[in-house]
Amino acid sequence: MRAANRARGDGARLREALMRLCGHAASVLSHEERPWSSITFTGCRHVLTLEFAGNGTLEAADRFITELEEHEFSLPRRLVADARITSVDQVFAPRPRVVVTCDLLLLEDGGPPVSSP
Repeated sequence: MRAANRARGDGARLREALMRLCGHAASVLSHEERPWSSITFTGCRHVLTLEFAGNGTLEAADRFITELEEHEFSLPRRLVADARITSVDQVFAPRPRVVVTCDLLLLEDGGPPVSSP
């Protein structure tokens, strides 16, 4: 599988994991991905903006905001190394609406083989 197709798959799996975390109470307004690397790790940084709108979704937004940073994600061949909320905008009238932006760093799970001496 080409890297571009794999990255698109990772983004879709991450979006679905976030939807499960919020109980499918939000919709994705935007999703940006950009490659990330350090000397020892490679991965991708994902910035997503989610909208929680309508009755009952304020509680779902609060739960999502509270749980995201400590949530244990289960994504094939990926490790969520960092997950944080970067902004929250709330509107209460004419209908309740919360827009949450989150930033997640996904690292490729598994590194180079360890050689023995």
